[in-house]
Amino acid sequence: MIIPIILVNVVVMAWVTAFIYSKNSSIEKKFNSVVLKENIHEAVLFVENTAGDFTVSFGYGGRDIDSPMVIASITKMFTATCILKLYEEGILSLDDKISLYIDAETLKDLHIYKSREYSDELTISDLLFQTSGLPDYFVGNIARDIIEKGDRYITIEELVAETKKLPARFVPNTNKAYYADINFDLLGIILENIIELPLERIYEQFIFAPLGMTNTYLPVYGDPIPHTFYGSEKIERPLYITSCRASGGCISTARDMMSFSKAFWGGELFGKDVSEQIANYKKLQIDMTPIQYGGGYMRIPLTGLNTFFLANGELVGHSGSTGSFMFYYPEKDLHIIGDLTQFSNPGLAVCFIMQLVMVI
Repeated sequence: MIIPIILVNVVVMAWVTAFIYSKNSSIEKKFNSVVLKENIHEAVLFVENTAGDFTVSFGYGGRDIDSPMVIASITKMFTATCILKLYEEGILSLDDKISLYIDAETLKDLHIYKSREYSDELTISDLLFQTSGLPDYFVGNIARDIIEKGDRYITIEELVAETKKLPARFVPNTNKAYYADINFDLLGIILENIIELPLERIYEQFIFAPLGMTNTYLPVYGDPIPHTFYGSEKIERPLYITSCRASGGCISTARDMMSFSKAFWGGELFGKDVSEQIANYKKLQIDMTPIQYGGGYMRIPLTGLNTFFLANGELVGHSGSTGSFMFYYPEKDLHIIGDLTQFSNPGLAVCFIMQLVMVI
């Protein structure tokens, strides 16, 4: 019986090797396709399962999994993690009114919908789940000014003031969701007011140090900030990135983000009951279709027309306006992380990930 067993083992190992090679080849082809077709000058892709026994990475333009990158709105998952840790410890409730933690002057006239003010009715949950109805200052003049007029630091007071100039989208917590950076800017204020530490130290104590994320930081003035691209133009906006803070200011690497992704979805950062509570999704505004939003992260359903019926399950995680992405694909137990380093097309990363899971 020894020879047949050996033969079976050889056949199985050959099949596994061929399967892994095929998957690697498919991932590499899709990566090469996107960087060559989409005006990409630098990029990185890191795909790994939770156990780490399947891992593949590709770089382009001198980038690799240890290259620093602006992760932009993926930072929101760090902010959400800190809020959820305080919730799990009983320090706050998601149903708490944010007026408990933010001064009245900041909140005054923040949320006005059809001539009625709802600022005092906003809860932490409204911010975390993007159900506040607050408008998004980023899609207005700020984004254009940063690209066209150059770098500058924008204070939280300015961001709040810009938000107050715009009409609210709907009444808070009415089964609607609207993606707005200000929601997480306000969560950052709440964290600092409760813990009485600057946000960069809160991230370090709650997330970066425990997970060994030694190359991840929330920058303060003078810290190095990687460049990105806007079309064919390389741009550097260190002051602006430094001012993004809780909604999009972190610097990291694909390797560090892999550690965070595994911890977030693996239950290392908070318990299963918390994970279940934040898996309550609502569709975002039409221009962000097919993305839904849960408690601090995005969900992209894959079954149906979104992927031409060629994929199953869902992607959960976050993307950023600089082309960064960090998604988990539970159907295949794969963490898909990287950066396309392209600020001119924020939706490109999501399209790439959806195409990638179809070939996987």
